[in-house]
Amino acid sequence: MYIQGEAKKEMTYDAIVIGSGISGGWAAKELCEKGIKTLVLERGRQVEHVKDYPTTNKFPWEIPHRGRFSPEVVKENPIVDKCYAFEEATEHFFVKDKEHPYVQEKPFDWIRGYQVGGKSLIWARQTQRWSNYEFEAPARDGFAVDWPIRYKDLAPWYSHVEKFVGISGNRDNIDNLPDSEVLPPFELNCVEKHIQQRVKEQYADRHVIIGRCAHLTEPQEIHIQQGRGKCQARNLCYRGCPFGAYFSSNSSTIPWAAKTGNLTLRPDSIVHSIIYDNEKSKAVGVRVIDAQTKEMMEYYARIIFVNAAALNSNLILLNSTSDRFPEGLGNDNGLMGKYVAFHNYRGSMIAQYEGFEDQYYYGRRPTTAFMPSFRNVFKQDTDFLRGYMVAFSASRMGWQRGMGDTSGFGGEWKDSLTQPGEWQVYMMMQGETVPKEENHVRLSKNLKDPYDVPQLITSIGYDDNDEKVLQDFLVEGAEMLDKSGCKDIRTIDSKQAPGLDIHEMGGVRMGRDAKTSLLNQWNQLHACQNVFVTDGACMTSVGNQNPSLTFMALTVRAAHHAMEEMKKGNL
Repeated sequence: MYIQGEAKKEMTYDAIVIGSGISGGWAAKELCEKGIKTLVLERGRQVEHVKDYPTTNKFPWEIPHRGRFSPEVVKENPIVDKCYAFEEATEHFFVKDKEHPYVQEKPFDWIRGYQVGGKSLIWARQTQRWSNYEFEAPARDGFAVDWPIRYKDLAPWYSHVEKFVGISGNRDNIDNLPDSEVLPPFELNCVEKHIQQRVKEQYADRHVIIGRCAHLTEPQEIHIQQGRGKCQARNLCYRGCPFGAYFSSNSSTIPWAAKTGNLTLRPDSIVHSIIYDNEKSKAVGVRVIDAQTKEMMEYYARIIFVNAAALNSNLILLNSTSDRFPEGLGNDNGLMGKYVAFHNYRGSMIAQYEGFEDQYYYGRRPTTAFMPSFRNVFKQDTDFLRGYMVAFSASRMGWQRGMGDTSGFGGEWKDSLTQPGEWQVYMMMQGETVPKEENHVRLSKNLKDPYDVPQLITSIGYDDNDEKVLQDFLVEGAEMLDKSGCKDIRTIDSKQAPGLDIHEMGGVRMGRDAKTSLLNQWNQLHACQNVFVTDGACMTSVGNQNPSLTFMALTVRAAHHAMEEMKKGNL
């Protein structure tokens, strides 16, 4: 039974957004900007831009253990400790293993950030558009289901997002990596330019570019209005950027939404489920558990955006049961939680390059060289489906040479550690995985988290196709480095479990048919159209590009459609 009268009125908004991360922040901005009274529910604590970045300007010697964890912390956090960005100066932005338990039916390292801003504070900030070759891939190659949209449907929204976010990079004129609205790029260093030239000479279908990233190299008026400044190339991004130079909800979309006067932000609000009204045949609100008091309360709205990050969005929807939807909100076909996919990061390699010893570079550039996928793009040309992006960087080894070197002593040895050493090249893959029904998440029937919400079971793994993609990268990557003149090439299979890519997607996929998908072309649940899902959960397939830019563009497009439908009285 719902709260009635004045009490209910005080708990009622035009829109509710679940989650304040990259996509939730954008939903809030777009809705509030158009006069929609919006409640944003965030399960984590409040984090205000700059004020709540406690380590952002600290020197290494001001951090108790120089950034390293004690054995006790590592032992208590075997999952999150695997994440490259988790260290003493950033740990406050990560969920510790005991804080939100889940069940790994297959090994899966679920990396989470519960606070206002979510993982937008700790993302890697790489931004590439999808092309039609990604949107058309499932239909062409016979997996998943056909996307209900194409590149032309998202292109104007990519531009809308990019201009506000600020993306550094070039216009590269590559068919399968459409150009973005860009600010001046960071520069490749001399060894990277050398590899770029050698790849161009040796391979007609491979293009080395500087990675496009969400950093302000030359702030425009719209960024100055946000209070953001130029990137200082400190590469301390995961501590929170005091300049607002990289894009986050905290520095950009949330404050922008707040200044409209239409935003209500409620941290420490764990969403239990979405309330469905059988008589009205629509969702009417959200059940929330206060993280501090564990009190259950309800909030109401005409539309609801689910942006809790892919797996948590699946969890919330699966837990949103009713007489109409006993298996989860909108889950008439039983597909919710299925066809989860991710990016394959297992392959990498290290090599040495001899030469250019009279050259160096300055600053800590926050991006790398990138190579868009060159496998199975225009046609099927291998014995595996889909392909992979390649990222690489070259650096000169200096003090790192002496980390384990005890052969010297005294001033001469210490001075040698400050001198640039030989060049080293590091290369990695970002492989597309194919969504499969058996790769899924579901709710535990008997295990609960500390807030009495069912724990999530993850059952997600690699298959033979993923192994073939990995091996192809290890062969092709080594060949490209060899042809570029690199020596001592060492290939690595990390054998890491899925999850460390932090690019999990799917479970609530978009599609054309309500029998085979859960969301329509506007990210609305087929069976409950006032609920929109626009984070990674909505993805029908995963492409090979970094996904966050696409999440943002999908969110903005869906928000504008929702507002048009509200005006028409359809929602």
